[in-house]
Amino acid sequence: MTTYTTNHAPTVLHTHSWRTAQNSAPHLLPYIKPTSRILDIGCGPGSITVDFASLASSGHITGIEYVSDPLDEAQSLADARGVKNVTFQVGDIHSLDFEDDTFDIVHVHQVLQHISDPVKALSEMRRVVKKGGIVAARESGSFSWYPSNKGIESWLSLTTTIASAKGGNPHPGKKIHIWAKEAGFELDRIQRSTGSWCFSSPEEREYWGEGMARRMKDSGLAEQCLDGGFASQQELEGIAKGWREWVGDEEGWFGVLHGQMLCWK
Repeated sequence: MTTYTTNHAPTVLHTHSWRTAQNSAPHLLPYIKPTSRILDIGCGPGSITVDFASLASSGHITGIEYVSDPLDEAQSLADARGVKNVTFQVGDIHSLDFEDDTFDIVHVHQVLQHISDPVKALSEMRRVVKKGGIVAARESGSFSWYPSNKGIESWLSLTTTIASAKGGNPHPGKKIHIWAKEAGFELDRIQRSTGSWCFSSPEEREYWGEGMARRMKDSGLAEQCLDGGFASQQELEGIAKGWREWVGDEEGWFGVLHGQMLCWK
């Protein structure tokens, strides 16, 4: 049931490793207690997960991924930071291997857009969170950039097309609360908000733009584009060129607007 359009290649993990609890889960931070027991679904290389473990120093964090590929890196990050109250394992968001009412918080970040049945996933998340606990989600909603760039325009069109073709729900930030309501949460117990990323400094443009450019060559996304006939090699190279032109423009700016929600059971 997973429709993830890329894989966990080094170019992808490099991008994901930049994410922290501070820059990617600010809506949740005030509710994390030292004793919180947290499930982080779609943990990737563990950068957000390990931050949660540091904040819930007397609690425990479980990070799961649908494949084992990134979990060694996640564990290495925890070991390097001396964090002991975290475990990583393979798991399926549609059928969580935990008892009812297990966690204080269940968290996803940029995950619901990559699965075919987000309502079923949120129902499972609701099942395993305790009464009075929180299910937290954050998903991209829209993108903005400067200056105009044909390569980036093609990137957005291509990634949206392939995600939709594979059964995903690209950039659903504006409607995640609707899925939560369908999963059983009462609307007046769903707190909705927005968050954002902005990449404008030379270092930020290099991180974001070069990462996206490299994905056009060395990632599962590139493979699926070519194998599925979604784009030619020349088109992928044109997208990469556009990203690198943007990286080199000192006036370049790229923003991501996210939809966020906290759902109380």
